[in-house]
Amino acid sequence: MRLTRGAAAAGVLALAMPVSAWCGPAYAQAGEARSAAFAAFIEALRPDARARGVSDATFAAAFRGVTQPDPDVLARTRRQGEFARPVWDYLVGAVSQGRIARGRARAGQRAAILDRIEARYGVPRGILLAFWGVESDFGASGGSVPTVRALATLAEARHRGTLFREELLAALAILQRGDIDPQRMKGSWAGAMGQVQFLPSTFLAHAVDFDGDGHRDIWTSDADSLASIAAYLKALGWNPSVSWGYEVVLPEGFDLTAYAGELGAFARRGVRRTDGGRLPETGRASLFLPGGLGAPAFLITDNFEVIRGYNTSDSYALAVGHLADRLMGAPALAAPWPGEAGRLDKAGLEALQRALTGQGLYAGEADGRAGPKLREAVRRYQVREGIPADGYASRALLARIAGQP
Repeated sequence: MRLTRGAAAAGVLALAMPVSAWCGPAYAQAGEARSAAFAAFIEALRPDARARGVSDATFAAAFRGVTQPDPDVLARTRRQGEFARPVWDYLVGAVSQGRIARGRARAGQRAAILDRIEARYGVPRGILLAFWGVESDFGASGGSVPTVRALATLAEARHRGTLFREELLAALAILQRGDIDPQRMKGSWAGAMGQVQFLPSTFLAHAVDFDGDGHRDIWTSDADSLASIAAYLKALGWNPSVSWGYEVVLPEGFDLTAYAGELGAFARRGVRRTDGGRLPETGRASLFLPGGLGAPAFLITDNFEVIRGYNTSDSYALAVGHLADRLMGAPALAAPWPGEAGRLDKAGLEALQRALTGQGLYAGEADGRAGPKLREAVRRYQVREGIPADGYASRALLARIAGQP
């Protein structure tokens, strides 16, 4: 039997009840208890909100109609596409032909604004457009979930500790400042808002009123949205003198253990760009092989880590970088992806993290995410074992560490 909308809205207490009780007095009592607990949590926020300058009138307007946690939000905490899907699947949607065409059209429509933003912040338009495209399809889909309700749901559930409680208080501060009203403050299930998907704390620190209307509007203003992305990336350390990275071809017998250095040094070792361009002489870079040897290979700069400051997923950062290049006329990736055969799923990545921890090579949470920390641990193991140090977390690698044939 599928839960009705009313049953789902009663929250986790109702889900623990037998089916026979869903429509009886126990169900009603569970729903009332859930509502009371949620209301108590919201009321307990009031002193901290007042301390941040939020008036009782703003507080009341923000929580008007917010009487229950959102079950859809709670369900979404268990899945996140950029971490759960392989990088090649994520890129198919993020860097589609349709998105490239729409982005190029938007680049023409917003050329004058982009000129001014580039001049002020030093972030290239391709990168700005790529973030805008990946986050909201260039403003077309900034999210429809009421931000206050989403954040209240996550905060009351203590998802990721106290993070979302702080973000909820930051959202109230935004409402107090008058940049947006509660009815229009919408975004994703996780509280990321508007065309740029800023969390409220990021909005408070980095959002920009670029069109000069007195409001920092990342919901309906293209100028404010693009400038806010630029301001945030500049604060994260964007270096305008280098790209985010380059797809490259490695020469036969390339020493994978020497995977970091100056771009010019890579060129002298025989590494070349797949698009025929020259690698810059200066700028630090490291080799990134997200699909292992034989799949697309990249030299990534510190700007790749700046992109990850926006969203920590490697797949996300690669999608933004590649989309930026495509929007500016670069070709598609030259090398093929490996497919599913050797890829580890989330459970497999967790097992690999635990195995590398047991080897003294990985120090971190077994969270099933393939990021820089896991790549470094895999490389150290590969170097120690005398096998190609591509940093790729594969099924074969896990089987080797686990002692399986």
